[in-house]
Formats: sequence, C-alpha cells, structure tokens
Amino acid sequence: MNPTLVAEFASQGALRASLNLGNPVLARSHTAAEKPAGVSIDLARELARALGVAVDFLQFDTAAKSVDALNRGLADVGFMAIDPLRAAGIHFTPAYVEIEGSYLVRQDSPIHCNDEVDQAGRRIVVGAGSAYDLYLTRTLQQAQIVRVPTSEEVVDAMLERAIDVAAGVRPQLEADAGRVAGTRLLGGRFMVIAQAMAMPKGRSAEAEAFLDAFVTRMKASGFVARALARHGISGAVVAP
Repeated sequence: MNPTLVAEFASQGALRASLNLGNPVLARSHTAAEKPAGVSIDLARELARALGVAVDFLQFDTAAKSVDALNRGLADVGFMAIDPLRAAGIHFTPAYVEIEGSYLVRQDSPIHCNDEVDQAGRRIVVGAGSAYDLYLTRTLQQAQIVRVPTSEEVVDAMLERAIDVAAGVRPQLEADAGRVAGTRLLGGRFMVIAQAMAMPKGRSAEAEAFLDAFVTRMKASGFVARALARHGISGAVVAP
C-alpha cells in the first residue's frame, strides 16, 4: 500500500470514521450486542484493514452532524445519503445501499396516498439536515416543513404538535408504527435514498478512486448484502 495514500485516509494515525447513529439501517444491529454495530461500522473496519491502520469512530445522532464532521476535517470518511447540497464539500462514492423515504400519518388522517401530502396548509415534520429534509425542501411546492433535531423524534413530534405527516426512512417509520398506536404508513415511497461512503473534497484523485473502488468491491463480493443480513436489517437493498 502506498504510504502517501494511507496517510490521506489516516492523517492522525487511524482512520476516523463519522457515523450517523440516527439512521437505523446504517449503524444499528438487531443481532450484535456490541455498540456501535451495523453495516457502516463493518465497512469502516474493512477499509481500515485494507489500509493497515486502526479505526476510530466518531458517533453522532444526526446526519447533519456527521456531514459537518467531514466538512470540518474532523473525520476521514463518513456514511451518508448522496445529495447535491452536501456534494459541494464532499466526495461521494457510488451508493452501497438504497433506502425508501416514506410518510407516516395518524390512523384517522384524511391523507391516504403520497400525492395528497403536498397541499396548502399541511405540515410535514422531518429530522433537520437529513437526506429527506434536503430533498423535500427542494421539491415541495405547498406543504410546510417542520424540523426537529433528530430523525427519531419525528413521529412523537407529529403527535404532540398535531402535525399532519411525519417523513423518514421506511425502516425507522415501520418501527415507530409498531411502537405508537394509532398511526399508519402510507404505501409506496416519495424518494429513494442512496447511501454512500464519503470523504472530504481536497484529497487526491487517487484517494477518491481508491474509496470508489473499495465500495464497488464490497458490493460485488457480497460483503454489503451479508452485513445487512447478519445485522437483521430490513427495508434496505444493495445498490445496483
């Protein structure tokens, strides 16, 4: 391994990996007792092994904080949804998993399909800085967005503040629907969230190509699929 390349990924002696613990697909396990655990943790450890360095995990409760750590140079790699706004300061690899973005409403809500959400007078609660917050900010024409600090708070906020709709990643909302009586998921999806590995822009083209090739290899070898299965993760598929 080229020592100069290794130093780009481990300038402080170890690979610093930024984790978003608020995304249950990326950094949660239904089978492993240790924490953190999940597909993103497995990928970080495998990348560190390939580089021949140790790995340090920087753990955050929101995607926005994880993105900020990369932008500020506090982390060497991260795991987050591809988004054009974030891409201003971050290099994204090809996606390694895809997750559906969905809506949840109260059981007695008059809203029955995704097309009925974006109407005047309706409010949608999202986790601030999440991929679906960024997407809905760009695409909604009439409905109003209400932001809460973390994705795990959206359903409780919807009920407590009489908000019409909660938006989030489908696995999280499915868990919330099972936890909170009197709620239901709308069918289908309003977006597909492409999750990728990422690194700060400004690193060499060689480093970017190395990380891109790493993700492609992890998908092709079955590593990502096995990690999702091993951690009992549903609601996500390996990206094509």
